[in-house]
Amino acid sequence: MSSENQQEAMVPPSSTPRHVAIIMDGNGRWAKSRGKLRIFGHKAGVKSVRRSVSFAVSHHFDALTLYAFSSENWNRPMQEVSALMELFVRALDSEVKSLHKHNVRLRIIGDISRFSRRLQERIHRSEALTQNNDGLTLNIAANYGGRWDIIQGVKQLAEKVREGTLLPDQIDEDALCQHVCLHELAPVDLVIRTGGEHRISNFLLWQIAYAELYFTDVLWPDFDEHVFEGALNAFAQRERRFGGATPNDAIAS
Repeated sequence: MSSENQQEAMVPPSSTPRHVAIIMDGNGRWAKSRGKLRIFGHKAGVKSVRRSVSFAVSHHFDALTLYAFSSENWNRPMQEVSALMELFVRALDSEVKSLHKHNVRLRIIGDISRFSRRLQERIHRSEALTQNNDGLTLNIAANYGGRWDIIQGVKQLAEKVREGTLLPDQIDEDALCQHVCLHELAPVDLVIRTGGEHRISNFLLWQIAYAELYFTDVLWPDFDEHVFEGALNAFAQRERRFGGATPNDAIAS
């Protein structure tokens, strides 16, 4: 079965998405509008993360993926990056027990090798604590880029070819799909971006090929259950074609 057909087969009969991904944008502008430093907005954004996770759990999503720190974010001022790293450590320390209590499995996707040893230890510890939970899977994309994701998948396939365990003509969509992040989860159904921008910003380029996109002007610290519900209502109105025609289009043709 092709990757496209696999995605079609996995689409649930209900209008509720199984896997939602969010580009959390607008923390800096939210802080600036209040005369505060950007880190103030990032701290406020943690509360929106809590609300979103709670919403995902209550709506029985399979997975929620949040874009926390892209591979391009290292280009921000060093003071902001350092503050973000410290906030990440504190958030892991303060939130992981609650996640575990609510049967949430936490995973960090991205190249964590660039993080401090202290942060890497927190990540490994948090993932280990929640690894056997079978409720919501919460993926935090940190030092993640969609192009990096695809490249590391290609490298893994190339290594198999070098070892002689894979022939070049066996490389297809299904093969690569098994070597990118989140391959074991339900496909991403809905991508939400806050903050008013209408772009993907190198997020899950492979995984969102057939996802529905929802953009809102709401800045991330103001993102709440009401806004999330609005995104779900919009999703429910979409007609998902996965590259095919609608029944009416097929008849007309």
